Amino acid sequence: MPVTTCIFDAYGTLFDVAAAARIAAAEPEREAFAAKWPQIAADWRAKQLQYTWLRAVSDTHTDFWQVTQDGLDYALEAAGLATPELRKRLLALYFELAAFPEVPVMLAQLKDAGLKTGILSNGSPDMLDAAVHSAGIGNTLDAVLSVQSVGVFKPHRSVYDMVGQHFSCVPDQVLFVSSNGWDAAYAAHYGFNTVWVNRAGEPMDRLPTKPQYILSDLTGIPELATNL
Repeated sequence: MPVTTCIFDAYGTLFDVAAAARIAAAEPEREAFAAKWPQIAADWRAKQLQYTWLRAVSDTHTDFWQVTQDGLDYALEAAGLATPELRKRLLALYFELAAFPEVPVMLAQLKDAGLKTGILSNGSPDMLDAAVHSAGIGNTLDAVLSVQSVGVFKPHRSVYDMVGQHFSCVPDQVLFVSSNGWDAAYAAHYGFNTVWVNRAGEPMDRLPTKPQYILSDLTGIPELATNL
């Protein structure tokens, strides 16, 4: 079946998760943070994801904003920079992350081609609403789906079920796009056509299933989606 629906992970895929730390590092009087921000951003993201997996397997679900705060607290303490003012600033910046530069045009091209578009994210609804509004992409999305509806984080199967339930489509009509190799791999296992957006040139995760396509950014998504 041809693809009818393009679904995107949000954080790291549409929205630049390093933007909060990068912007803060450029602000006046943040020399100590500027010297360590790349490692802090990496630790923040790694712990944020690890905490979602641990909460999923231990049946201790919380919203994504909580694990985002928990990951930041770990990263700042590890760097010796756990101050309330810096924490508050970074969280404020994270709540309104910028989209990657190619995102608005890419989504508009998908809509012009007659495809449905949506987000499927671990993010809580208020986080996603703020990011979509900040990026100005709401008019090119048909749905923003949060795992809060099912009470478990990716890659639980019930999360991927939300796409078919909302869009009334079957898995092979979906092109699923994620910057997380593990997310793209398990979405492929579920039955979606999948793209791993591997911006950093990372190795393939050693998992039972692999994503079918690998791209370095999102610019090629419209051509791929319309030719599947």
